[in-house]
Amino acid sequence: MASSLALVALLLASCAAAASATKYTVGDTSGWAMGADYTTWASDKKLKVGDILVFNYAGGSHTVDEVSAADYASCSASNALASDGSGATTVTLKTAGKHYFICGVAGHCSNGMKLVVDVAAASPAPEAPSTTPTTPSTTPATPASPGSSSGVTPQTPATVLAPPVKQSAGAAGLRAGAWAILGLAGLAAVQLGLF
Repeated sequence: MASSLALVALLLASCAAAASATKYTVGDTSGWAMGADYTTWASDKKLKVGDILVFNYAGGSHTVDEVSAADYASCSASNALASDGSGATTVTLKTAGKHYFICGVAGHCSNGMKLVVDVAAASPAPEAPSTTPTTPSTTPATPASPGSSSGVTPQTPATVLAPPVKQSAGAAGLRAGAWAILGLAGLAAVQLGLF
């Protein structure tokens, strides 16, 4: 049972991460090709960890090589961190910082087939609002006492109550989004034969 719950928690986390990832087609309709302006293409993108770059190109005619900053500057793919020439390269951005891509075919990088993207850290998921009820508090009040000869004003406690907290019955308080994620996790759990 505990392993089933752990699996459901993992499914929920992956559903949330997948829902927040954005897929970008490099070069939009131009794809990964000679003559495209990838600097302009990347200039308005707000990439974050988990986002996906899709490079579309004619397989065998180009490559997608992820390289270091120095190799990007010199258009060298000889020490590529990763390389693909299939024609449909998908790269999931796993770390924050700058990522450098070039075409490793001779002359293509120097003719503009190079892309640098700046990837921001993934933003944390928003926290759910607290449903902890507030407790009443008492604060002493000091009423004015005209004619007091001792100079000491007697204190009368006053009770200040917080507005009543609306109690929800069980899972009825869950938001619609949480229901959707739970439904996906339940569907996945059923598909995996956990229930």
